[in-house]
Amino acid sequence: MPHAALQHAPAPDNQLLALAVGPMRVRRHGPAGAPLAIGVPGLSANSFTFDALGAGLARQGRGLAALDLRGRGRSPAGVHGSHGWKNHARDVIAVADALGVDRFDFVGHSMGAFIGLVLANLAPARLRRLVLIDAVGVPDPRAMPPIFAAVNRLGTVHPSPEAFLSRVRAAGVVPWGPFWEAHYREDLVEVPGGVAQRASQAAVLEDMGYAAGTQVRELWSGVGVATLLVRAAIPLAPGGDVVTAADRNLFLDTAPRARVVEIEANHYGVMNHPDTARAVEEFLR
Repeated sequence: MPHAALQHAPAPDNQLLALAVGPMRVRRHGPAGAPLAIGVPGLSANSFTFDALGAGLARQGRGLAALDLRGRGRSPAGVHGSHGWKNHARDVIAVADALGVDRFDFVGHSMGAFIGLVLANLAPARLRRLVLIDAVGVPDPRAMPPIFAAVNRLGTVHPSPEAFLSRVRAAGVVPWGPFWEAHYREDLVEVPGGVAQRASQAAVLEDMGYAAGTQVRELWSGVGVATLLVRAAIPLAPGGDVVTAADRNLFLDTAPRARVVEIEANHYGVMNHPDTARAVEEFLR
């Protein structure tokens, strides 16, 4: 069955914005002219990860523009050296400008949340509210192998979509169902010999290098906007929290307008869990 947040929701509108850095696909939810949130997905993910949240916000009369970051989904990668969290944050501002929006809400998942932290430091006057979904500090090392495995799949040719989907499902990390199947099917493109993911491994590795050279906790003191941290209460791997309890507590002590909600899902399942949708809708409303 479709997820509850997707039922009775208008179909999203896909747009290709012509930005100075190149074309960027935006997946729009909600009525035109509605108060807007911009959604940024994780390291190798595409804009379909926001379909549940976008549908819920649309039913509340709000809008959400989910991005395919450069090098993901249907947005071409930039030249080497043009990626990294700060450049992606600048792309978010460029999207807001292209959509004619001065102030907007921001919702980021995984690496998208780190981009939100940079954005809160870079352009605080542009942000109304900030939502960070299961990323804020330094993940427990035990959470990283499933993420590395997803990166290692990039560039691999699979004989068919079904073969690729079976491989992702068999890993046992993504809570499989129609929501995630749609996301991963969207991420496939035909290539000689079968199919491959659209995400650019080179762009993803560049972003991983940026992360390795960034002291993310130093960004916290610059977060002055009202912020909701959505923490996945189920570890991504045994003992491996993407947001550790220590980072959760220290972030709340450092960012004066931040609060947290815990969701009974893992790092992936949190994106289409109904409690996440309710918490985000309430916070932005």
